[in-house]
Amino acid sequence: MPRWLIPVLIITSLIVIFEAYTFQAIKMVTKNTYIKYLWLGLSLIAYINFFYTIFSSDRSSGQTRQFQWAAGFMLLALLPKIMIVLVMFGEDIVRLFQKGVSMMSNEATKPLAGRRKFISQLALSLAAIPFASMLYGIFKGKYNYKVLKYQLAFKDLPEAFDGFTITQITDIHSGSFDNKEKIQYGVDLINEQQSDMILFTGDIVNNFAHEMDDWIDVFKQLEAPRGKFSILGNHDYGDYSSWKTDEDKEANFQAIKDIHPKIGFELLLNESRYIEKDGEKIALVGVENWGKGFKKEGDLKKASEGIQKEDFKVLMSHDPTHWELKVKEDDFNYQLTLSGHTHGLQFGIEIPGFLRWSPSQYVYKQWAGLYEEFGRYINVNRGFGYHAFPGRVGIWPEITVIELKKA
Repeated sequence: MPRWLIPVLIITSLIVIFEAYTFQAIKMVTKNTYIKYLWLGLSLIAYINFFYTIFSSDRSSGQTRQFQWAAGFMLLALLPKIMIVLVMFGEDIVRLFQKGVSMMSNEATKPLAGRRKFISQLALSLAAIPFASMLYGIFKGKYNYKVLKYQLAFKDLPEAFDGFTITQITDIHSGSFDNKEKIQYGVDLINEQQSDMILFTGDIVNNFAHEMDDWIDVFKQLEAPRGKFSILGNHDYGDYSSWKTDEDKEANFQAIKDIHPKIGFELLLNESRYIEKDGEKIALVGVENWGKGFKKEGDLKKASEGIQKEDFKVLMSHDPTHWELKVKEDDFNYQLTLSGHTHGLQFGIEIPGFLRWSPSQYVYKQWAGLYEEFGRYINVNRGFGYHAFPGRVGIWPEITVIELKKA
């Protein structure tokens, strides 16, 4: 049996269950035959298109926009039905329990058609919430840029850097973009922050250097008086597509590295730089990608050669698992780390001071926002672009501005 057959059978079984419950709910609410079968037909088209896209695509083409849209509409057809299944299945459990009680007491069960219709209406109403949210996320939310500002105080920050500002962006994923006007708006918003320095923490493309061709003229407009610096993310190595030869893959990798100077960024490949101001300095350290379960090209020791333990350090490392597993307790003392990678899974709920949830938190201990341990900080930026799912629901694209303060 092919290895791929088991997950396909599991997914197919779940789809059948979801569609059966959804069809039952719609049938209880309306007698209109066209409405009942239109919903089923549209869902079937979404599923067929998704699986056709997967099995007909050439892996050498990487994750294309066609795949992203196929995945997006498949999820749009599937995820809201989880709400329907939860409600309807819950009501089935109640009915089964009531039937068992009536059988033991020898009492006839009362007709439940009215209640079943109400439950169906409730299930469909609740399903409309994630459906509408996902529609918004696909067509609007992925460009709903948010500027998040933090002020961090450090006792060992040089006096000259009191008030120094850093704008962090990450996970551009230029191969996913489809609206130049919106990207221009995002770049203008970054420039409006007028930060001293701009740092980009990896994943400039999905797979291929040419994905950035149409966007170089936009991103080279970014301005910062104290410099623009960048690192690589896991997608920048070309590992998520197949290559005819190793030479082709290496040529693509070199072309991706060459993008950075074209947009005015200095790419740090396990390297460090001193940023000087008024006779004082801080160290900027940039490592290649290092992540749990991903490529481990990052070499923290090599990147820190030439700087001192007592220096104030800003570390750029794409994957936050690097901070969790290697950086936060390192004796060399990296006061501030900037990461990305997670995207907050582009799906979740964030209500400041009340609720903060995303499936991403079950994968990453530090999945979005600012964290502190041992007096050291990491900021996990939610990403500028998007990937896999062509939208964002509740987890909006982020521009981070951090102001350093002398404690």
